[in-house]
Amino acid sequence: MGAILVVDDERSMRDYLEILLRKAGHQVVAAANLQAARDALAQGDLDLVITDLKLGNESGLDLLTHVNEQRMPVELVVITAYATTDTAIEAMKKGAYDYLQKPFKNEELLVVVDKAIEKRRLVRENTALKRQLGQELIFGEATPIKEIRALVEKVAPGRTTVLIEGESGTGKELVARMLHQRSGRSGAFVAMNCGAMTAELVESELFGHVKGAFTGAVQASPGLFRAADGGTLFLDEIGELPPALQVKLLRVLQDRVVRPVGGTEGVAVDARIVAATNRSLEAEVAAGRFREDLFYRLNVVQLRVPPLRERPSDIVPLARHFVARFASELARPLMQLTPETERLLAGHSFPGNVRELENVVERAAALSDSDLIGPEALPAALRGAPATSPAELPAQLPESGFDLEAFLEATERRLILEALARTGSVRTEAAKLLGLSFRSIRYRIAKLGIDAGPERE
Repeated sequence: MGAILVVDDERSMRDYLEILLRKAGHQVVAAANLQAARDALAQGDLDLVITDLKLGNESGLDLLTHVNEQRMPVELVVITAYATTDTAIEAMKKGAYDYLQKPFKNEELLVVVDKAIEKRRLVRENTALKRQLGQELIFGEATPIKEIRALVEKVAPGRTTVLIEGESGTGKELVARMLHQRSGRSGAFVAMNCGAMTAELVESELFGHVKGAFTGAVQASPGLFRAADGGTLFLDEIGELPPALQVKLLRVLQDRVVRPVGGTEGVAVDARIVAATNRSLEAEVAAGRFREDLFYRLNVVQLRVPPLRERPSDIVPLARHFVARFASELARPLMQLTPETERLLAGHSFPGNVRELENVVERAAALSDSDLIGPEALPAALRGAPATSPAELPAQLPESGFDLEAFLEATERRLILEALARTGSVRTEAAKLLGLSFRSIRYRIAKLGIDAGPERE
């Protein structure tokens, strides 16, 4: 059963509908004109509006417009004795749930009412689920996280461009997903890492291409801007976008028109842009590596996601949250951390941020033989055990066993840090010293949560 507003300038029709709907178990409020209807809507808690098309010198379509402009969470059914194809089409375009012609059968109206209220119920449940999911995505009760959630709630409904800054592993993409969930946009959430491919591939991925635009383009591709039309396009590591593509992205942000590679015709798109970076774009602008005009286009609203070391009170609640998730995946619902394990986790700085904590908990849950996850399931570095150096590598496997994973991780970390120190944090040179590709060393730095400082060329 639902709460329904009946709007009709004829007293007899208002009374008739009110009696019919009350008998069906609904709560009913009546209004004779648009102002009374607006006042009733302002009180909230309504599921459905049933309005006549002609309200004296006023129109029920104006009420539809008001509901849309105010983003009111109600369905709306239009009834009229003066039905035409044009008015029906206009009503549906404005978002009416249905359109009925007088005289109508009672059963016909009640079926439409029940379906409209059921739709509203499903929408509310979906919204509540998204809200719950969003709280899970940006997990934590530390003040900075609460401030992020509050700001997301404020800016999400519009199409304002948002720039998210934060270290690797802090959860920037999760913030972007929450923005999309709260936006009410009907299109998809589409994500792309700007530093994960060559400039040519980035251009084709973003803007699409026509058939034959380049070698291997055996068929046309619409590109991610068009895939995100009506939704959100998340551009991760925007600071790594090549200069030529920065110019093209700026043009799209200004004109909202995309021209595919090899094409001559532009295509209008309505994709909200959310960008993220683990470096200071202001510093990149000052160094001449990032366009100042593009920075201001992206930096309309800025969100900074704090590293985990700045919100240590969230470490244990986050760890418990991850344990519950992995325990469910392992079909071991009673798994939990021992007090000593929680103490060790709380005392770690987690340079890899939330991603590192998640990986540590996943590893511990997978390795634990008991539903109680003790310190022995944690990596050696978290247990306070000294990391084994190459000089301490045993000649043979000891009877007590050997933590090979900790040894390899510690060795990899030490060598990468030494290479970065020797090359002044020039990653390309550090990669050469280690016999790695640039992409490989960048991946390893992120995986190990190494604070390598600003990237230098």
